[in-house]
Amino acid sequence: MDKVSLVSLGCPKNLVDSENLLKKLAEQGIACDPDPDNADILLINTCGFIEDAKRESVEEILKLAEHKGHKKLVVFGCLAKRFGDELQREIPEIDALYGVGEEEKIAAFCGNILQSSEALRDTPRLSETSYAYLKIAEGCDRGCSYCVIPDIRGRFRSRDPEEILKEAELLVNSGRKELIIVAQDITSYGRDIRGYNLDRLVRDIASISGDFWIRLLYLFPTSISDELLETIGREEKVCKYLDIPLQHTEQKILGFMRRPGSRELFRHLVDRIRKAIPEVALRTTLITGFPRETDDDFDRMLGFVKDMAFDHLGVFVYSREEGSAAYALRGQVPKQISKKRRETIMEAQAGISLEKNRMLVGNVFRALVDEADNHVAVARIYSQAPEIDGVVFIHQAGSRKGAFVPVRIDTAYDYDLGGSLAE
Repeated sequence: MDKVSLVSLGCPKNLVDSENLLKKLAEQGIACDPDPDNADILLINTCGFIEDAKRESVEEILKLAEHKGHKKLVVFGCLAKRFGDELQREIPEIDALYGVGEEEKIAAFCGNILQSSEALRDTPRLSETSYAYLKIAEGCDRGCSYCVIPDIRGRFRSRDPEEILKEAELLVNSGRKELIIVAQDITSYGRDIRGYNLDRLVRDIASISGDFWIRLLYLFPTSISDELLETIGREEKVCKYLDIPLQHTEQKILGFMRRPGSRELFRHLVDRIRKAIPEVALRTTLITGFPRETDDDFDRMLGFVKDMAFDHLGVFVYSREEGSAAYALRGQVPKQISKKRRETIMEAQAGISLEKNRMLVGNVFRALVDEADNHVAVARIYSQAPEIDGVVFIHQAGSRKGAFVPVRIDTAYDYDLGGSLAE
């Protein structure tokens, strides 16, 4: 059987695109093999969001190009969209380049080269995890000055709700125990669909039969409605967890970023959410070293982090992206200062996280087992998103991958927890 091998880099939204491509290939009878040596076509879905992601994508392309032999090498995704001409010129081993949202064209290219056969009974997946990402929209209209996503992925478009619900039901029926709702900005969902929004979509997904969690990632801070908070608090299947990228706290810097908000507005937002959902776990991300960020700006942001005590927090060093509005801003902050500021915030957050984890010791939570063997299981409670937050290590047998189990928290670490199966 003719096969492809696919490497997917970058964010969960890229992973969704990659698995959609595998589905289209499976309809042509084309299988996917994780080992490139066994494949006839090498596919790589690239990320081009920030400098580190671009570097990783180029390194992976070069690695595949070095060993491609007579195979075809197909590069697609964000980096291919932004720098296709340069990639083709610098890496002539590339046989085809496609941008974002061109899975149909890629499938047709593969079908013309490989011998199509009867459709595969099971659609291959890149990861057999207990969770799945459910992308509800494409593109973005926010226009943040540091970001090139609108140029890569286009204007914001909501997916058809019936299509989303059908996919969600298929995922639940296939054994997925957690559906993670993603988009560049999920709070904008439905603004281009009359009479439908994120709140209603979450309620409709929650009405699907089955025992599973729903988790929300990437909420725009100034677009979180009271109705949505009420739904999250009321629906048992929805994790009491919100991921709200603030990016900065100072109004001056947010203005240069072309983002609304201020330290006081965000303080009010956090208070409003915690009042509506007392047990909520909050995650945010921040950027250090944005142009014109002074020591005073940074100190005030650090103070906000300490005051708000987020459950989870990530920090990115500002990446100066060619083609972004912020690229030409004066007052670029030296990289070593940006990195030091990041380290300072993360050091403070480690202490906050440890203190919050200590408060969980002795409590019993429902946990989802992601990995398990005869000796240890790796699980997560509602306040832990996969891949970005900590986990619960269960050092005893008796857990099964993909199962919900009661776990008593016994030990607290900076970011992870230790636990045992509760009676």
